[in-house]
Amino acid sequence: HRSAHRRSDRSHRTCPHRLVSGSFGGRRSAAGRRNAVDGRNEGGRRTETTEDPAEPMADPTSVARSIGLNLLDAAPKTRAQLAEAMRKRGVPEDAANSVLDRFEEVGLVDDAAFANAWVTSRQAGRGLAPRALSNELRQRGVAEPLIAEAVGNVDGKDVEAAARDLVTRRARATVGMPNAVRMRRLVALLNRKGYSGELAVRVVREVLAVDADELAEIEGSSGPAAGRYDGPNDVVVGIFDRGH
Repeated sequence: HRSAHRRSDRSHRTCPHRLVSGSFGGRRSAAGRRNAVDGRNEGGRRTETTEDPAEPMADPTSVARSIGLNLLDAAPKTRAQLAEAMRKRGVPEDAANSVLDRFEEVGLVDDAAFANAWVTSRQAGRGLAPRALSNELRQRGVAEPLIAEAVGNVDGKDVEAAARDLVTRRARATVGMPNAVRMRRLVALLNRKGYSGELAVRVVREVLAVDADELAEIEGSSGPAAGRYDGPNDVVVGIFDRGH
């Protein structure tokens, strides 16, 4: 009996956490503590929380500054993007504007520079046309005059060259299809990238070497005879609308 009692006593001394784990859920890991302090969930992702309006912030300017600097540390942002992030966190508008004004004064926020860099990167890397670039900048809150200036810097020859390069690369995947199908798919691709219908048809026609008679036949035909493609990547409405 004494031996059994000593073994039981040793087991309790060596594993004291077993006595409390059932009641308190065990100890939180170091990562869990960091996540809790940083406002992250159990998966380590930062949670977006809105401040309780019934409890005013002790220092909204500091909160706004911290939000802005954290976002800018990850990637360039427009003033509107930062303002929206601050609004979601419950920062008062006057405090947010004060911080954003200061950010602009020191060059941390510059919507004109953002627009120019965005256009250069997206036009060269994704082959986007001015219309698509304008839409993207508009979605990020850039003012219309800055959008017009940034997009206006794109040379027309560069736009056409980007469209031709894109069609040349994508055309390889359509080899063996009827030209009607190839034209519809490639023109649709350029339309989605923001190119006008007129430029899209001209570039695709030149790349595929479609002559005037064949083009007229494609434009004038409909249904299966035109090689209509009903797959998920095709667009069959308004493909040859040059006013698009």
